[in-house]
Amino acid sequence: MAPKTVLIVYAHQSPSSFNAAAKDVAVQTLTAQGCKVIVSDLYAMNFCSSATAADIKGNLKNPEHFLYGEETFLAWKEDRLSDDIKEEHRKVAEADLIIFQFPLYWFTVPAIMKGWMERVLTQGFAYTLQTIYDNGNFKDKKAMLSFTTGGIESMYLPDGINGDINVCLWPLQNGVLRFCGFQVLAPQIFWCVGHTPPAERAAMLEAWQARLKGMLDEQPLSFAPTKLFDLNFQAGFRLRSDMKEAYASQPYGLTTGQHLGKPLPPNNQTKSAPHDKQ
Repeated sequence: MAPKTVLIVYAHQSPSSFNAAAKDVAVQTLTAQGCKVIVSDLYAMNFCSSATAADIKGNLKNPEHFLYGEETFLAWKEDRLSDDIKEEHRKVAEADLIIFQFPLYWFTVPAIMKGWMERVLTQGFAYTLQTIYDNGNFKDKKAMLSFTTGGIESMYLPDGINGDINVCLWPLQNGVLRFCGFQVLAPQIFWCVGHTPPAERAAMLEAWQARLKGMLDEQPLSFAPTKLFDLNFQAGFRLRSDMKEAYASQPYGLTTGQHLGKPLPPNNQTKSAPHDKQ
């Protein structure tokens, strides 16, 4: 069996940070397992986070009314994207697994990582209207979020002041990763590391190392299969009526996002379902 390739997209300014330590543990553990590990250290690379016309070589299709998505889609088809985007495309294309390592900023990724997502996950390369979710371009690849928080875990419970972490993760895990077809693994969350004693921080890294050793065989999170929806504009891309009827008697919604006005399924965005329920 050919060795697996893992891309770590890493965003932290300090090499002495806990995020750096988590990244280093991943590099060391996965390399020891025979994986090829590639790291995109976004701050060290001075990666541009702004999606602008500078991302396109040559003339624009419509310079009077610049539409980033349309222009980069055409540039991708004609091999006219900027060199930094093309380099990240090569890394993504090679990767079997992508790990995003970052501190949670304002309930999402840092701006530099958001810029990576906006610029690298280009229309055409990462998705088209026909190739999203189950049919996505990256359906044979896995991806996951690994991040630190400032708050303690209880702050992110359904009754916590910050709200349910599952709701917080839905836009990133479903709206970005799953949208492009990735099989999304459960996130690795390091709670409140800034106020955690050194011994407990070391234990967190040991648990991360243990998980990494079996990560490539993990089952992904559960999302609503694309086949459950009417995939046309007339129907509005909504859940099929027979599926609504089938779930009418269920105690929980289908997913965190497709909750159908019911309580959210517990841990939908933080724990994978047992294999027999996939």
